[in-house]
Amino acid sequence: MNTRRWIALILRIALAAVFVYAAWSKLRQPWLLFAMAIDAYGVLPQWAVMTLARALPWFELALGILLLTGFWLRYTAMVASALLAVFFTLMLRSYTKGLQINCACFGLGEAISLKTLLRDGLLVLSSVALTALAFGRVSCSARRT
Repeated sequence: MNTRRWIALILRIALAAVFVYAAWSKLRQPWLLFAMAIDAYGVLPQWAVMTLARALPWFELALGILLLTGFWLRYTAMVASALLAVFFTLMLRSYTKGLQINCACFGLGEAISLKTLLRDGLLVLSSVALTALAFGRVSCSARRT
């Protein structure tokens, strides 16, 4: 196994663990608590907050499982990158506005701070790197044939 594949495997497993843990931490709490955390960002109408609070943990769980298995890796990594970029952007927006809210990344109890921004920024970079590796692997193998 070459270095690129090892890096992709490590990134895949790490991101899968993050998504599965994030889903688990949200699913073990009442969904209305997560809805309040989403609503604190102040960017969605109430109906969207309620829908997202119920659906997002299950979506994160599915995404984590897909990353873990490597199934549809190019598309899964792309979706993970987009989702993480949205999360990071919302957190950065809230932080720069001085909002003292929970990030709700792993359930409740973690306020948005430089630490959470650094962590989520690294997750975005990791996911983008995995996406690039997933697309690169296909283009490299296509050149060999």
